[in-house]
Amino acid sequence: MEKSKVIVDEMYKSDKFSQWLGIEIVEIKEGYCKLKMKVRQEMTNGFGIAHGGICFSIADTALAFAANSHNVKSLSIETSISLIKKVKTDDIIFAETNEISRNNKTSIYIVNLTNISNEILASFKGTVYVTAKKWIEN
Repeated sequence: MEKSKVIVDEMYKSDKFSQWLGIEIVEIKEGYCKLKMKVRQEMTNGFGIAHGGICFSIADTALAFAANSHNVKSLSIETSISLIKKVKTDDIIFAETNEISRNNKTSIYIVNLTNISNEILASFKGTVYVTAKKWIEN
């Protein structure tokens, strides 16, 4: 099994919040992550649409998995999201991460949230601090 998948599987086992959200891992490789999640009624706000925190949460999880897939423990230090289209109960959303830049101290990622029609629902940007600690020693 690829090292990045082993790392993300281990992270997911301890991530009770992502499990509660019902996040599924679609694909993992170094610097890349794609996740899937179905929006449930208890995830909606007073307007009857998905709470912005739900979109933020799946994007933040995708960021964490992609950043740590390099076998170096990395922690977010700055994040932001732009919510573009409303998300409703029973919508299936995907979070796909693209690594924009990476060095030995910081990395920048863009996570796009899309629906099954591939429409962009939200765009998330995250910067992570890259530590010197490895997940798995060679």
